Amino acid sequence: MSSPEPDYHIVTTDKPASRTARRKSPAQKIRSSTKGPNDDVVAAPTGAGADMDEPLVDHTEALALHSKRTERQRRKLAKKSLAPSPPATSRLLNLPCELLLEILCTLPPSALFTLLRVCKFLRAFILSEQRYIAKHIISLRYACLAKSFPLPVPIEAVPPALQARLQHTTRTDFMATQRPYQLVQPANPSVTCTCHACILRWNCLCIAVDFAHWQDNLDSGEPIPMFPRGMSPKWNRTLNAHVAAVVLKCIRSPLWYARVLEAHLVSTTRSIRRHGLNKGNKRRRFRMTEEDVRAGTADFLERSGPPTSEIPYHRDNYYLLEAFVPHRSWIKGEEQWVYAPADQHERDLDMMFNGDAGRKMNRAEGQAVDPQSDTRL
Repeated sequence: MSSPEPDYHIVTTDKPASRTARRKSPAQKIRSSTKGPNDDVVAAPTGAGADMDEPLVDHTEALALHSKRTERQRRKLAKKSLAPSPPATSRLLNLPCELLLEILCTLPPSALFTLLRVCKFLRAFILSEQRYIAKHIISLRYACLAKSFPLPVPIEAVPPALQARLQHTTRTDFMATQRPYQLVQPANPSVTCTCHACILRWNCLCIAVDFAHWQDNLDSGEPIPMFPRGMSPKWNRTLNAHVAAVVLKCIRSPLWYARVLEAHLVSTTRSIRRHGLNKGNKRRRFRMTEEDVRAGTADFLERSGPPTSEIPYHRDNYYLLEAFVPHRSWIKGEEQWVYAPADQHERDLDMMFNGDAGRKMNRAEGQAVDPQSDTRL
């Protein structure tokens, strides 16, 4: 039986393989030792450069960074990417000052008081431009109310010589004898002028603020608390002091003045609507539509209507009060409202100190006032 043939062949060459060719380079030794069973076999280069070392290939991978610092940075970047868009306030403040001013002039005063609480920059901007803003808002929305509710003149705006006459004991004692309204705190002679025009202006503004305070009672039908004449409970004194403080703010701040006019317009619209729902009330009233209410202006009060100059001297008059717009009268021949002159304050001062009343006071004090120099003679 013949033996199987071997599975190898003996190859002879002309020259025996050199010992240098049979040696492995260090890199080849490392690759052969780390080579796995499934790794691809790369043929060794042949030719003249077969005995040269192959270049090393760097197969190392970047180490993953795991530290508290990198984790904080990663969370911060993720939070920034998910952050919402900047608020509307920042976009509003990026507008030019002129454009921002025009936007503020179209807002109602109540919205401006809300914006005062948004940020310091917006508050400072509104307060610095409040005179310009309030002037445009009043001329746009409350023109007739501004003529019906002029502001009392502060005492520092009165000439010094006349200030002393207004604060003289003869006049202050006379004013103390006058019985004030239950719903109005008397004006302070050291703060505002006490001429006849300014006292009437003070009373009308106080009544407007007080009338706005009781609107919820009038709408719901809850009775307004009453008390005998000549008495003033603590809650009434507190309310009158609060109303007087609001009117003083109107004298100092144009924004507060515009806010009071807005509140009185709301009181007027609520009162007209309340009386309109009363089918038994056949009295003449102002024509007011829902468009007038939504417009937020007092233009509808320029239409013909019932007299509005009657002053409610008691809160009991609020129940029948529809529109309280003093200092004006309807001229039938001209078909328009005529308002009190804006210089009524100067006229009253001239009449008080240079007319018959002034001469009586001069005789009581033993002095006179020169109308040209406003100084004592």
